[in-house]
Amino acid sequence: MRHLLYEAASALLTRTRKWSRLRAWEIAVAKRRGMKRATVAVAPKLAVILHRMWVTGIKFEFGVRLQRRTRYKFA
Repeated sequence: MRHLLYEAASALLTRTRKWSRLRAWEIAVAKRRGMKRATVAVAPKLAVILHRMWVTGIKFEFGVRLQRRTRYKFA
C-alpha cells in the first residue's frame, strides 16, 4: 500500500498540471527539501484524504476547500 501511495504522490507532482492545494503544498516542500522528500511527505496526506473520502463518501474536488464538521454535537 505504501508503494501505491508513493506512486500516486509522485504522479501528483510530475504528471498532473491541474492546480490543487495539495499539489501546491507538495511543490513548496519540493523546493525546500527536494522532490523525493516531498513525494514521501505527500503520501500520508493522500492516505488521510482517501480514508476520509471512503468514510464520508464525498468526491475529491481540485482546489475546493471543504468545510469542517464539528465532531461533537451539543444539544
